[in-house]
Parts: sequence; structure tokens; C-alpha cells
Amino acid sequence: MDLGISGKWAIVCASSKGLGRGCAEALADAGVNIVMCARGAEALETAAAAISSSTIAEVRHIVADVTTEEGRSRLLSLCGQPDILVTNAGGPPPGLWSDWNREDFIAALDANMLAPIDLMKRTLPGMIERGWGRVVNITSMSVRSPIGVLGLSNSARSGLTGYVAGTARQVAPFGVTINNLLPGIHDTDRATSLDAQAAVSEGKTPAEIRSNREAGVPAKRYGTAAEFGAVCAFLCSAHAGYIVGQNLLHDGGSVNLTT
Repeated sequence: MDLGISGKWAIVCASSKGLGRGCAEALADAGVNIVMCARGAEALETAAAAISSSTIAEVRHIVADVTTEEGRSRLLSLCGQPDILVTNAGGPPPGLWSDWNREDFIAALDANMLAPIDLMKRTLPGMIERGWGRVVNITSMSVRSPIGVLGLSNSARSGLTGYVAGTARQVAPFGVTINNLLPGIHDTDRATSLDAQAAVSEGKTPAEIRSNREAGVPAKRYGTAAEFGAVCAFLCSAHAGYIVGQNLLHDGGSVNLTT
């Protein structure tokens, strides 16, 4: 399917690895020019070079931490008026309710709620003026089915979800859509890290933890970054203009909801 977005410009945050890279690759495959960022220079340069060599897209990249104001400004210096914005940032660490203090919550809010809101506020006006735009926020299935050990993530990402619910409907009349893409377990560094931490706390091997987690997913496997990216690219496409303010689960059926 021609997604109808070839030649447009997209910012894809935290795109050197994992789900962010999957989104960058899928958009570049659709002919979208990509601005990538990440905190690690080596992985970012490798990912940018790979995408540039395998697609017709123009690829720009910059080392930047989008959870900071300075990092977001550095990113926007490469493309201040994108047609497409994909927000993404690593989640806060797991733990127990008793582990977290005010500073922990502020850090989580800065990274996973306030950072994407700031990027939207700085890019939505241009999209509205041009009469077309797409925003996809990579959040988590935990906003639909909270995960106990991820209380910081549950809180911050749920706040972003509430913000998007109102904002998406305010910008929709101008041809701009905002939606959230909610990953479940995917075969990424984040999943590997969580599996390793669970292995230590439960006295098992990471392989055993993964096997148990896969057994709990109706699809009986972890998702891939490529299939996640393909869904993101569709939400950014010319065909998705009537999808507004939605929270689309990409979780292999893990969250069992009727609505």
C-alpha cells in the first residue's frame, strides 16, 4: 500500500534502537525523510547509516536527550517544522510503591509526559498552518492495564494519555491527528533489561522469565520492532486522517478489553 507520505519530514525520537528505530525504518521505507535522535552516538550513527543506505529517504541525526529542554531544542534545530512527529523515550525503572519519592515522579513526568507535550506544543502550530500533520506517541499498554512494578511509567504515561485525549480533538479540524501507540512486550533492549531484573528478583534465569512471559501473551511470543513500526507508519499515513485521539494496543492480545 502506498501510504501517501513520501517526501514528508518526520522526527522520530529515541530511534537508534528498539521500537523507535522500527518506526524510523518503516517511515523511511514509505519515502519519508527522517530526523533521528538518541543519547548514544555510536548506535545512532549505525542506525542512521543503515536506514540511509537501504531507502531513498534523506536521513539526519543528532545526539540529543529529548527528556531535556536542551535536547529537544537541539533536535528541533534539524527540523523545526516536521510533518510527522513520533515521540518516544525510555521508561523509568521498575520498583515498588514504597521505593519512589517526589523526585522520582518528577523525573518520570519530565521524561514520559512533559517532554512529548513540549514537542507537540512546538510542532503542532506548523502542522495546523499547513493543514496536515501526524503525531504518534509511543506509550505503553500499562495505560490500559497498569503494571504493578511500573508505577512511575503508569502514572506519567497516563497523564500524557489524558492530555492527548483533549488536544487531539482540538487539532483534528485542521487536518492534524494525534494518536498513541501502546506496546506490550517486544523483543527490545528494554524487555531484555526487565527480564534480567525479574530473573534476579525471582531467582530464575532470563530465559525462564522470557518463556513465562511469552506463555502469558495470547500470541505466544514477543512482538518485533518491525511490525510495531509498520503500525506506526500507517497511523502517520494519508489513510489515517479519521483516526483521532486513539490508544492503539500492540500487545499480542495481552490486554483483554471489550472497549
